Amino acid sequence: MTDNTLPQDRSYTSEHIWLLEDDDGFIVGISDFAQAQLQEVVYVDMPAVGDMLEAGKEFGSVESMKSVNALFSPVSGKVAATNASLEDQPGLVNSDCYGQGWIVRLRKTDAPQTAPLLSAEEYQKFLGSLA
Repeated sequence: MTDNTLPQDRSYTSEHIWLLEDDDGFIVGISDFAQAQLQEVVYVDMPAVGDMLEAGKEFGSVESMKSVNALFSPVSGKVAATNASLEDQPGLVNSDCYGQGWIVRLRKTDAPQTAPLLSAEEYQKFLGSLA
């Protein structure tokens, strides 16, 4: 992945989760780096609609042919929707991790708590430090 393809409109965590804020709340998914490390995603374990997620806490997992990796919420909030397409097409996480491969939508709370977040530039530098 190059600097030009890393979406600048979202925040990232050191656990390779992205967070996009919109009018209704937040959309959460995994980064291109994470999906590439996982390789072929075969199952995504997602929370139920209505569940409350806590910033920095585990909320699900992504299973690949290679491993099972926990997902940690970048922000607190109530699950408004899960990506039902991932039930039949978990590979969307690989093919379109920043678009159709999103994992959950969260409703904003009055005072959402966040895990430590990185800008796209900071995340790119973080990825460079992993090499």
